[in-house]
Amino acid sequence: MKIALFVPCYVDQASPKAAAATAAILRRLGHEVVFPEEQTCCGQPAFNTGYWPEAADLATRQIGIFLGAKVDAVVCPSGSCTAMQKVFYPTLLAGTPAERDAEQLGKITWELSTFLVQKLGVVDVGARFPGTAVLHKSCHSLRELNARTEAQTLLKHVRDLTLVDLPGEEECCGFGGTFAVKHADVSTAMGEIKADNILATGAEWVVSGDSSCLMHLAGLMNRRGHSPKTIHLAEVLASV
Repeated sequence: MKIALFVPCYVDQASPKAAAATAAILRRLGHEVVFPEEQTCCGQPAFNTGYWPEAADLATRQIGIFLGAKVDAVVCPSGSCTAMQKVFYPTLLAGTPAERDAEQLGKITWELSTFLVQKLGVVDVGARFPGTAVLHKSCHSLRELNARTEAQTLLKHVRDLTLVDLPGEEECCGFGGTFAVKHADVSTAMGEIKADNILATGAEWVVSGDSSCLMHLAGLMNRRGHSPKTIHLAEVLASV
């Protein structure tokens, strides 16, 4: 397949290794990966904050870029931004000339773990990653993409990795993008509960498909003097 790599802002600025790892995994499986360099923000921060006209401008531009790339699929290492492009673009652009194109882009847009398991039928990507880890499932992956088991399935097939059960694994970490800025106290309190659950497992690593969640949790745990390491799912799966 010819696959376009969709790199969200957080991955681009804070976790570029996750993007490189995503491309490496897809190429290892024999696919062609292209990166449309014109892509920018998908518009989610504006959309979530109520600036829908501004978000629609970004969405329309993004649609033109990715559909113009003539690819079979668009793959993204983020449940959050995948949900924006796959689920919310058709809502945002409903009743506009771009509605049909938004629906078409949604059909070919995938979060990494769902693409591997649901679309390709792959559960073992040949990864090896020694250590113990817990998996944090992000809200958008769970609630918008209904991706409840894919990341876990992939991690269970990683050699030398012991996946430890995380209490409250489907509970929000409290980040929520602009929520963390507008409601910092609530965001922190939610994150502290998640951090307590992570630390209680004794795991060496915290794995997630969303860099923003990892950044939030790492900050909270580091401030408390604890140092479980955080790593994006794609980086684990790319390890050999």
